Amino acid sequence: MVLDTFIDTLQAEKGYSAHTNRAYRSDVSGFIHFFLEDQTIDDTTCQEVFVAKIGGLNKNAVRRFLAHLVRSGKSKRTVSRKLSSLKAFFGYLVKSGHLKVNPADMIPFPKLEKSIPKFLAIDDLFRLLDSIKTTTWFDKRNLAMFETFYSTGMRVSEMEGLNMEDIDFKKQMIKVFGKGSKERIVPVGKRALKAITDYRASLKENFIPVFLNKNFSRLSSRSIRRILDKIVRDCQLSVPVSPHTLRHSFATHMLDSGADLRGIQEILGHVSLSTTQVYTHVSMDRLMQVYDKAHPRS
Repeated sequence: MVLDTFIDTLQAEKGYSAHTNRAYRSDVSGFIHFFLEDQTIDDTTCQEVFVAKIGGLNKNAVRRFLAHLVRSGKSKRTVSRKLSSLKAFFGYLVKSGHLKVNPADMIPFPKLEKSIPKFLAIDDLFRLLDSIKTTTWFDKRNLAMFETFYSTGMRVSEMEGLNMEDIDFKKQMIKVFGKGSKERIVPVGKRALKAITDYRASLKENFIPVFLNKNFSRLSSRSIRRILDKIVRDCQLSVPVSPHTLRHSFATHMLDSGADLRGIQEILGHVSLSTTQVYTHVSMDRLMQVYDKAHPRS
């Protein structure tokens, strides 16, 4: 099946995570169903019919799909992501001989406004971490996990994949496997390392994954989000918090404390410095607020 082999190729050649591959599959499958004008057909049959009708695929079909997304209320960022998925899929179809040209090649991406990352104030973040109990091994796991989030700025998928052998307790470093299986080394604080040590000491066996579920297998990204949601509710924080909020908070607090932007880029695993520079907008906004309040002639 053409979509199945495309996803297999992404995994083999690009080293994309299961989460990324699911997103590609969802984006492309949505287009195929739209192109065939049938939302009820099963996935296998859908791919077979698509290949049979691929001769009718052109730029206009792609544009109609994008217009449909806009009318459905999808954000520019979502439309841009789906277009990127389609460009990659059609590029694969050209390489595999199913298409002569990529029909999405000349379609421009929608211009995106740079969104300012949401982050927690230091007091709120400390309140969140200090609210986590350490009564059971589940509690100790949660404290270790979210201390590590804030200490390293890791992505939730990276936290999910973390193994004990990736942590160097002596050098205070963690080996992280990021997007596209790219490896980087990030520093980790003593508080997070102590929390991990206390948590692991409460377990009866030495398991390979760092963070475990109730069945002592690897804790999933979805479960991590669900655990954080409960902690936020119990803590009665009035703002929504996700694992990515902790990542944004790490970067913003580091920058506010004088950390070098290049250093933050390395720790976060950003390919481009421009991705990291969005945090300077946050810090400048806060700086201007302080200036406006404090300066007598502002």
